[in-house]
Amino acid sequence: MKSKSLAQLNEDLAMHVSYISITINILLSAFKLVAGIIGHSAAMVSDAIHSASDVFSTFIVIIGIRLSNKASDSTHQYGHEKLEYIAAMVLAFVLLVTGIGIGYEGMQNIFSDNYEHLQAPTYIALVAAVISIVVKEAMFWYTKGAAVKINSGALMADAWHHRSDALSSIGSLIGIGGAMMGYPIMDSLASVVICIMIIYAAWKIFIDATNKLVDHACDEETLEAMRKHVLSQDGVHGIDEIRTRMFGSKYYVDIDISADGNQSLFHAHHIAEKVHDTIEHNFPNVKHCMVHVSPSKRDDQPKT
Repeated sequence: MKSKSLAQLNEDLAMHVSYISITINILLSAFKLVAGIIGHSAAMVSDAIHSASDVFSTFIVIIGIRLSNKASDSTHQYGHEKLEYIAAMVLAFVLLVTGIGIGYEGMQNIFSDNYEHLQAPTYIALVAAVISIVVKEAMFWYTKGAAVKINSGALMADAWHHRSDALSSIGSLIGIGGAMMGYPIMDSLASVVICIMIIYAAWKIFIDATNKLVDHACDEETLEAMRKHVLSQDGVHGIDEIRTRMFGSKYYVDIDISADGNQSLFHAHHIAEKVHDTIEHNFPNVKHCMVHVSPSKRDDQPKT
């Protein structure tokens, strides 16, 4: 039986997490909608709609990851990895709209000053808010863990969508509790704070996706680790230049090394191969490493 590639295993994990996310969001949305109606809580009904929107965002993740894992072809010879980060940018936009919507509704309620006409919610709505917070926070950490493991921007964006739902439920909890205590304005004030937090999360996702779409270099810590691996190879006298660029979640690496200029082309090629292999072996996120060999400045002039 043919074993699966690392890319296929990563895709399988992302799909598994996404399908679990869809199932939980559907069940949770239905539960919160019923609790909101029975418990006379408009905040919980809105929270249920927010959870339902997560199903849509997860489908975007599935589509993005499926497309990004397509094999290279004649028109996309470097692969399709960047498509995942386009999906992440779409999710960032969905988060932004969600945050603005929550904040706008909260501001409207604050300035409408009609709280005395609202019916106080019951305990079932309060219980639903607590359950939603626990479930969505657990889904945030579960999805985030998978996103870090496979280095998926789209899955990380979906994780933050779970966190935004947990924050929304915290707002519902505060609002429902405040309304039951005679302070219904607390619901709307919490919504405005949550709006700011969700917009900040959307901004972070957008910036991360943008960096990975515009050939942003990898971090300095990774660069330094690459330098150490290269310099540890026999025959490498030094590094003239090392450049990296993001291609979706992967790196392209270009390295210029110096070696003994008097050795044969065969030996110089062997050194380049060792440098190439150590980079791609020790850094799994490197998609391709290109090595160029130049004669070392400390060597004598080539023999004639």
